[in-house]
Amino acid sequence: MEIKWYIGLAVALFCTGVVGVLVRRNSIIIFMCIELMLNAVNLLLVAFSKMHASSPAAIADPSIVSNAQIFVFFIMVVAAAEVSVGLAIIVMLYRNTRSVDVNFLNRLKH
Repeated sequence: MEIKWYIGLAVALFCTGVVGVLVRRNSIIIFMCIELMLNAVNLLLVAFSKMHASSPAAIADPSIVSNAQIFVFFIMVVAAAEVSVGLAIIVMLYRNTRSVDVNFLNRLKH
């Protein structure tokens, strides 16, 4: 499969995430859109790593190829930690305001 298909899919996922963050007011949807953007970046990292695997530099030093995939693994670990902290914040927002609308975050100042 050509790299342009992976790039097109990643761009579509990332743009969907950006539009979701900018347009929606539900904090759970915004949170899911941020995760969608992270997954689009992960897809690009793995696709470029796979494309780079057939280059002469990668054949000489195979550890270059696995570096991007290890980086993707660490991004997934950080995203899992982000999910736990983010969902805890959303639960506390719901307990205080009985809504998950981000416009109610101003009420938490006082």
